[in-house]
Amino acid sequence: MTSFPRRDPVDDQLLTPENSALLVIDYQPTQINSIASMNHFQLINNIITTVRLAQLYKVPIVLSTVNVTSGRNKDTIPQLKSVLGDQPSIDRTSINAWQDEDFVKAVKATGRKKLVIAALWTEACLTFPTLDAMREGYDVYPVVDAVGGTSTIAHETALRRVEQAGAQLVSNAQLACEWQRDWNRGETVPGFVKILLDAGDFINLE
Repeated sequence: MTSFPRRDPVDDQLLTPENSALLVIDYQPTQINSIASMNHFQLINNIITTVRLAQLYKVPIVLSTVNVTSGRNKDTIPQLKSVLGDQPSIDRTSINAWQDEDFVKAVKATGRKKLVIAALWTEACLTFPTLDAMREGYDVYPVVDAVGGTSTIAHETALRRVEQAGAQLVSNAQLACEWQRDWNRGETVPGFVKILLDAGDFINLE
């Protein structure tokens, strides 16, 4: 019971709810259906877990889709929209979200320099904004178990590319622990446990 006082949550080198934002990009039916690197049910379950964690810790979320307004694509999948509620969505024509002015403005408006990112596909809609954001001084954290590519090799190669460029890969369980950090912050402990139990990351032995 000798935890140090909490470090400055804005300047902390690790992720905190106060220094990070979550970017959720292109979780739409066409993209989901084209994923070959992960089971689709598990992918949907995992991105829902990511969003629920961000909501628990009150981390700002920037949601974006591609080609909905043009009629070429459908909106964010209903399973995820039901969790996101009235979260506004930024629709784009650009494959690279960082080349959409409204998207970049929304990211900058969060005031956060650490960007947790989940996007489909790994090889395009995750890789491109990750590389661009890092060039502008952001730290970027792709959520590896909530993203997927058109093949396993495409997914894994894209993750290697962004990691070599300086992205810091995280999983949902790691993200939850990094945002929680200390069990003394009791107000979020029940939600932490429930979300990871629901995701299958914990086994309830009671």
